[in-house]
Amino acid sequence: MKRILIGLVALVVLGAGGWFGFNLYLQHRATAEVEAAFERIRSNGGKASHGKIGFELATRTLTIEDIAVEPAQPQLTKVKVAKVTAVGVSQPDEAHFSADSIEASGVEVAFTSTERAKLKANYKIPQISARDFSGPTRADGPPLSGSIIDMYRFMLAQYATVSASSIAVPTLAVSVDAGAGNAGSGDYVYSGLSVQNLKGGQIETAKTDRVSFTLDLAQPGKSAKMTGEMSGLAIYDFDATAVKAALDQQGSSDDNFRRIYRRISANSYVVTMAPGARVQIDGISFDDIAIRPSKFRPAEIIALVPADGSIPTPAQSRDMIAKVADFFEGFQIGKAEIGKQTVETPQGTGRLNAVKYDQDKIALEGLDMPLPQGQLKMERFTLKAFRVANLMRWAASLQTSGQPPSPDQMLGLFRVLEGAEVKGVVAPHKNSRQLITIDTLSLDWGQLVGSIPSKANLVVKMVTPTDPANPALRPLIMAGVDKLAINLDLGAAWTESSGAFALAPATIDLGNLARAQARLALANVPRGVFTTDPVQAISDAEKIETGAIELSLRDSGAVDLVVAQFSRIQNVSRDAARRAIVEMIRAQGEKLAASNLDVRAAADALADFVSTSGQTLAIKLTPLGRLPVLQLMDVLNNEPIIALAQFRIEASTGL
Repeated sequence: MKRILIGLVALVVLGAGGWFGFNLYLQHRATAEVEAAFERIRSNGGKASHGKIGFELATRTLTIEDIAVEPAQPQLTKVKVAKVTAVGVSQPDEAHFSADSIEASGVEVAFTSTERAKLKANYKIPQISARDFSGPTRADGPPLSGSIIDMYRFMLAQYATVSASSIAVPTLAVSVDAGAGNAGSGDYVYSGLSVQNLKGGQIETAKTDRVSFTLDLAQPGKSAKMTGEMSGLAIYDFDATAVKAALDQQGSSDDNFRRIYRRISANSYVVTMAPGARVQIDGISFDDIAIRPSKFRPAEIIALVPADGSIPTPAQSRDMIAKVADFFEGFQIGKAEIGKQTVETPQGTGRLNAVKYDQDKIALEGLDMPLPQGQLKMERFTLKAFRVANLMRWAASLQTSGQPPSPDQMLGLFRVLEGAEVKGVVAPHKNSRQLITIDTLSLDWGQLVGSIPSKANLVVKMVTPTDPANPALRPLIMAGVDKLAINLDLGAAWTESSGAFALAPATIDLGNLARAQARLALANVPRGVFTTDPVQAISDAEKIETGAIELSLRDSGAVDLVVAQFSRIQNVSRDAARRAIVEMIRAQGEKLAASNLDVRAAADALADFVSTSGQTLAIKLTPLGRLPVLQLMDVLNNEPIIALAQFRIEASTGL
């Protein structure tokens, strides 16, 4: 028994010795592997050092202390790490390693860019933890230059080789130095940063509980700061593949839109720019953000900025705007919404419930803002067929050196948009206490010939006070009409195949006075009249022929208003005034009947219309033959009666 016991003790001692010996061997091997990786950095001209290295076999735990890496290229990042602990380490091949978890503490990263202006950024991360981590043992393909674009491309390339089920960063502090006198210097603090399911250049979810910042604003003669905070920032389904293609130095021929984010959102955003100036936004979201690599070329935009910081010349500005337009043609957002916004200024507080963008239109909803005359409220403002790229190209076309924009350039705005609409406006009327209310103000256009629309529709529904300063409105004020209810619907369209132009509908309803309707038809309207060249327009306008003209007027108080005004002027009763007006109309009709019997019938219908309030007067003018529009206008200016003789006149009244 004694011999057996001695043998067991000897076996344990030998086993323990073997265990510790093997552990020491593995630690030595781990140290050699880490040292080899650091030596590769040093062999390329950089600096790399580390402190104590430990390896524990039972849990396959690798620890490295006091890491410092400074690449040879000055534009690359410098990294310091107090300690890295990797648990469950394995190496499936020489180029890759994995770990069940990695903890890093005391991380500091310094970045310097000298591409245009010197920019320094320092990152401090007290703690990083990753789970189910896998990545390369070395970083390949360092940037070829100090370009920030090359740096981003390099970072995305490395990022695509890493995977992890989760990454957590409790706090990240960033300090940016843009140089003396330059705006942009400041400090950022990220709290509660987490990443879920990182693999192959894709991220399922990335969230930050809060981002706070303080920025320096460059202002001549004084310093100013902007502070802010964003909460609940979240990114869903990020894909770096398309971004990397767009940053490729050789350029990408991929002309398809590639989604890079499914959604970006934030719960709130607050910015304070000066005492009494504060902006708060509740809720931000952007859905289906995509880029077209062949157009999305940020390097080309950066290259256009003058290296010395000087103001761009007009030619440089045009090139820059054109490139920015290309850039926006390569950028697409499926849908976006910015929630309730509050803007506080020393002059008062303005509010906007939402800004919404959906593919082809942008809308502002629920505006409430102070004006010197009072408060302005608006339910909704919409721009239709809104495209940033088109707007930028139009703006670039206006940048003509030494010359004002031509009419054709100004009309180019019609190619940028297809319409605008305002709804639910309540605004102060000048300095009075009265209000202008707009139910609807809508303008749409289309069928462009060059830069001029050949189809348009205008709708206006509003109520406006009668302005005592306007002499034309004084009779209304004297009659007790203190506001006008206006309802206008005006449409016009040209048909190229037939050459017909129609003004219809054309309706104006002055709710407390009258309702008027008109239809105007023109024939043989050539394409050439839709031009900004006045000589060509007049030449082609000679071919236009007048068609039928229909007018309808429904009395809702206008006749009584005219009678009352005539009564005051003549100092007679209203009945006497009405009879006098009717007699004058009939007498004038008799006078004109010698040249056109139809005029008498029209005068009789007008007299009947005035004699009884609340009637409808209808008049139709039909050309007796071919009647060029320019000829008609010339005759109207000189001999209106002869002009009427060119038409068959039909007139009637009815209740």
